[in-house]
Amino acid sequence: MALETVKENLRVNKLVATKSEVILVEGDMIVPDSKPDILNTICTSGVVCIYKKEVLEGKIRVDGNIDTYIMYMSEDEQSKVRGLSTSLDFSESLQIANVEEGMNARVTTKLKNIEAKVINGRKIGIKAAIEVEIKVYSVEDIDIVNDIANSEGIQMLKESLRVNSLVGTGENKIFAKDTININNTDNLAEILKANINIGNRDVKISYNKILTKADAEVKIMYLTEDNRIGTITTNIPVIGFIDIQDVTEENICDVDYEIRNIVLKPNSAEEHSIYIEVEIGVVAVVYEEKQIELIQDLYSPTENLEFNQRNILAITEKNVSKNIKQIREKIVLENLGDKNIVDVDIMPIIEKEHRNGSRIVYEAELELKFILANSNLDVDTSLVKIPFDYSIEGLEDDENTNVILTMEVVNQDFIVQDGGVVNCNVDLEMNQDSYRNANINVIDEIEASGEREEEDYSILMYIVKKDDSLWKIAKKFGSTVEDIARTNGIEDENNINVGQKLFIPHYTKIPEMNNV
Repeated sequence: MALETVKENLRVNKLVATKSEVILVEGDMIVPDSKPDILNTICTSGVVCIYKKEVLEGKIRVDGNIDTYIMYMSEDEQSKVRGLSTSLDFSESLQIANVEEGMNARVTTKLKNIEAKVINGRKIGIKAAIEVEIKVYSVEDIDIVNDIANSEGIQMLKESLRVNSLVGTGENKIFAKDTININNTDNLAEILKANINIGNRDVKISYNKILTKADAEVKIMYLTEDNRIGTITTNIPVIGFIDIQDVTEENICDVDYEIRNIVLKPNSAEEHSIYIEVEIGVVAVVYEEKQIELIQDLYSPTENLEFNQRNILAITEKNVSKNIKQIREKIVLENLGDKNIVDVDIMPIIEKEHRNGSRIVYEAELELKFILANSNLDVDTSLVKIPFDYSIEGLEDDENTNVILTMEVVNQDFIVQDGGVVNCNVDLEMNQDSYRNANINVIDEIEASGEREEEDYSILMYIVKKDDSLWKIAKKFGSTVEDIARTNGIEDENNINVGQKLFIPHYTKIPEMNNV
């Protein structure tokens, strides 16, 4: 006979699989007729765009492109420095076990490396490596038994647990557009180089709606008609709403930004300006913190109970925090000479991480790519790596605690001194997303399958063994924890010792009293 149970719903955003992969992308580019022949390349940069991701049976397909910018020295003495741009398309199917069509995937990318090799004066070969991090999730609704109706005599071992229950997911497509005005004295000839990053991220939650706010930081290097190099940086607001039913201000929200397409070109309608349009996909996942009571075990002193248990993985104790890491370092650029620093690409990279109890130490480096140029357009580059450490303290000392650390450049300053010495001042925002994975034992339907065979004793003596608990002992003999504790004068039910002698009283059902 099935017992009437009390249940609570828990929606789990179950992590099914993770995968890290490096995608290699190759392609050739023919120099347009309007451009002079290539002598050698100066630098190559790119922005990864993911415009489609699809979870299929046993794999995930990722489609995208790399918006590529090549700065080169030409054979034209009148126009030494020139720029090229192209789009490298890629489509990759990555094999991932246990994933099924219809699951959700979160894909993050980082351009690990990109280089251009001169094949001949009119042709360039491009090779790039993209680091891809994939997490695949499935949504599972679980009914958790947390009580039994009419549970007279039934002993239940319960655990109180705070978990994150999925409220819902949603996404939106945002177009960030702007026209950047350059110096009025600069007649724009062409764009040499561009970088786009999403920063200053923020989220506000109201009833049934998520407000996402960020900045698309766009940095452009350009060439003027009179052969001067200029740079300009602007922040374009990225603001959008995502409708998700039943979200409230008390909920927790994870937001991912995906650059999907870029349009970057001189503005034909206005002189001295550049038109920018960035298509950004915004994905939000919202959780609700729940305090749930779980039945870990149960028995009846008078009846045989049958039930099944299964294990599920749930997210608990999710926390998001931010800190600033300041890096102050003096470096020497031996090739600086009479040149100026016209651009610096900054990339923080985590090399290793070490876990020691409640502490994680990250070994990282700040990769700085300098572009140097003088008034004669003699251009050079320099690569500098600055090592640094970062630590997170106060974590739970167990393997179930996970931390995701991301780094974002929020401030930079490079002061040139004599002898090629440069004071590097860089502030990194360290975004820490920590959570714990809790393995939860969930009890399914409970059935009573007849009376329990009564033990033929009124009281007996038992010697405590290793790994014993009052609960295990009471369940074994069909008594109760309360009766054993009371009989033996035990004040703390969790404090018993191996070898300790306990008197085990027989469970006696209190007869029901008829109303008079």
